[in-house]
Amino acid sequence: MTSVAGEGWFSTPSLRRVFDVFNVDGGEVRVVGGAVRNSLMGLPAGDIDMATTWRPDEVAERAKAAGIKVVPTGIDHGTVTLVIDGTPYEVTTLRRDVATDGRRAEVAFGTDWKADAERRDFTINALYANDRGDVFDDVGGLADIETRTLRFIGDASERVAEDYLRILRFFRFFAHYGRGRPDADGLRACARARSKLATLSAERVWAETKKLLSADDPGRALLWMRQAGVLTEILPETEKWGIDAIPELVAAERAFGWKPDPLLRLSAIVPPDEERLEAMAERLRVSKAEAAYFSRWAKAPAVPATIVDTAFDRLLYRHGVEGIVVRLRLALSTARRKSEGDPAFLSETASLRRLLARAEAFKRPSFPLNGGDVLKAGVPAGPRVGEILGELENLWIERNFNLDRANLVARLEAMVQPS
Repeated sequence: MTSVAGEGWFSTPSLRRVFDVFNVDGGEVRVVGGAVRNSLMGLPAGDIDMATTWRPDEVAERAKAAGIKVVPTGIDHGTVTLVIDGTPYEVTTLRRDVATDGRRAEVAFGTDWKADAERRDFTINALYANDRGDVFDDVGGLADIETRTLRFIGDASERVAEDYLRILRFFRFFAHYGRGRPDADGLRACARARSKLATLSAERVWAETKKLLSADDPGRALLWMRQAGVLTEILPETEKWGIDAIPELVAAERAFGWKPDPLLRLSAIVPPDEERLEAMAERLRVSKAEAAYFSRWAKAPAVPATIVDTAFDRLLYRHGVEGIVVRLRLALSTARRKSEGDPAFLSETASLRRLLARAEAFKRPSFPLNGGDVLKAGVPAGPRVGEILGELENLWIERNFNLDRANLVARLEAMVQPS
């Protein structure tokens, strides 16, 4: 029998304690889902989720009696989180769906492991490991792990109709774990139901999209999303812009050691149009920090590879580092791809790499004067204070930040002296 007993996470004292507390009196708990799947694929286990025959109130009572911290994270739907030595374990009672509306399900608790497996989304997510590490598979998940096939359990259309977020999860899991072409039945079911994505909350859609874009290489998944009409449904901004920049960006990430960044990857497939990006950010309910990221990128000027250092520093000061770094990374990805077929682009690639390094190391200098200095020079409070300060700051920038405070104060006094 397939086993995960040899995995490091499986023998931790905290997990063994969960088994000891709940594998008694005819009840049972097993590890389920991602930890089992990832271990069989040779990947880090991540969070460890568990399934049990005990009802959620019984889980909470037994855990408290054993001195384990209990957090009722989703007790109405059967989930209780146990915290042991700082490690959280989500423990969910076996269940079956009684009714669904495409967003949420009404569940009934039970003790049937096969029924619990059959209500899950994908075969590779419905594997269970008992306290000995033996893996149980009622839906063909082990075979699909061998072939890296992402497949819905049972009828794909029915699984999608139970929760329309599964459309995005299909492509997200394909990006992370799939190989070759997506399962044809799953692809058809997602394409047919794509309009139902509009019924989901923007927060759920954005969270799932970010997870997809965080995959090592989301290129194939995005391609199939576009083919199925799903990408346009959630990101209409990509319709005429395309996703062709993703392969070159992924290649650049690997070549230069960049950590995969879902925001940078999204920037590669949408136009740098401030108005459209603002509408996208509002529609997807992205965080304020994420909205600011897209805004700064849209406002940042394109940077010629031939720009000299002093002019580049002035650009960084005026426009900020973050948006220009996004511009440079995307430009560098394109130049690197072109240089593979045309050595003429090698010098451009080298220049862009140097500029990127300079931008990432840039420390914004502090302008030596402030409004108080202008007031002390005898200028009455009002718009003229800001105007004078702006003129002096522009001069300081154009002199490459080399004018010191004494020099600037002297120039200020000369500006405000009566003629």
